[in-house]
Amino acid sequence: MKLWQDKYLEKVIPPDELSEKCEELRESDQTIATLNGSFDLLHAGHLQMIYEASQVADVLIVALNSDASIQSYKSLARPIIPLENRLQMITALQFTNYVTWFDDTTPIALLEVIHPDVHVNGSEYGENCIEAETVKRYGGSIHVVQLVPGLSTSNIIDKIKKL
Repeated sequence: MKLWQDKYLEKVIPPDELSEKCEELRESDQTIATLNGSFDLLHAGHLQMIYEASQVADVLIVALNSDASIQSYKSLARPIIPLENRLQMITALQFTNYVTWFDDTTPIALLEVIHPDVHVNGSEYGENCIEAETVKRYGGSIHVVQLVPGLSTSNIIDKIKKL
């Protein structure tokens, strides 16, 4: 029997292996959806977004911001959960096919490799998100998920601070 620490790696695609994996998926006529984010302090709003992303294509690749990426655009105190543990949590979800990560502050370079059929974003970014031009250049579309009111990592952190 495999240990959890080995099993989760079956869904992890290192960034330098993404091109090969995506080519393999396309050769088997599978459509690809992408979703990116830090997913630090995973909550039900994240689950809704990930589930909905899994419904818009045959395969869902979730791209996580690396720890350095999060620190560059949030704060040096973040992430709360390190990348390896966030990879483990996202791979544990049955509706996630693959997980990767990126070091930039945006996923644009990663999307240049993947060429998703659909890129999923939360409504706070909308259809005119920074990824839109890249995704559309390769024939893809943007799917916007409505956020679950009141559920955000920032709200959770604020609640914990008040305890």
